[in-house]
Amino acid sequence: MEKLIKNVLKKVRLNESTISTLLGAVVILTVGVLIFNYFKNSSQSEISPEGLEDVSGEEEIEFIKTKEGEMVPANLPIKHKVQKGEDLWKIAEKYYGSGYNWVDIASENSLANPDMLAVDQELVVPQVGVKKPVVQKEQTMVTQKGGDSKVISGTTYTVQKGEYLWNIAVRAYGDGYRWPDIAKENNLANPDLIEIGQELKLPR
Repeated sequence: MEKLIKNVLKKVRLNESTISTLLGAVVILTVGVLIFNYFKNSSQSEISPEGLEDVSGEEEIEFIKTKEGEMVPANLPIKHKVQKGEDLWKIAEKYYGSGYNWVDIASENSLANPDMLAVDQELVVPQVGVKKPVVQKEQTMVTQKGGDSKVISGTTYTVQKGEYLWNIAVRAYGDGYRWPDIAKENNLANPDLIEIGQELKLPR
């Protein structure tokens, strides 16, 4: 029995280099398979349905011009299902070519909190004119309505009688569509309700 064990051990020693070579080959083969699978999965994720959907969102938007000279997207109204990572600004950019139209989507769907969207939530995207910030036009509108056209340059502002976030944003930034910045900075639950004498922070 002892001789048998010694013979086996001798054979194992003689075949050590062969065993090492075989083990090395197995390790290399395993690593190769893992690398191949990694790159295969990566290439599949690049052409996933989500990826294809994102590409379709970059399609050129067709516009029709109204009698008033307003540019309106031709393919609206439409229903849109919210995707992961989307907000109203991104959705508005997709359908109008302008993120400023997010207010129209929020209004059409009566969203209590436009910052809170759920994945797969269905929104109606209305057919309205494209909103673009035009500084001089907005300032002229405020002046024509008899409002104060004086520019606000500070970082805070006290609300006066008859004012709302839109005309404050026009005077503070030259852009009425920046009213959500003021609402967010001041944690306003209802941006339509601001009080006379209320002090607002103006982000700069």
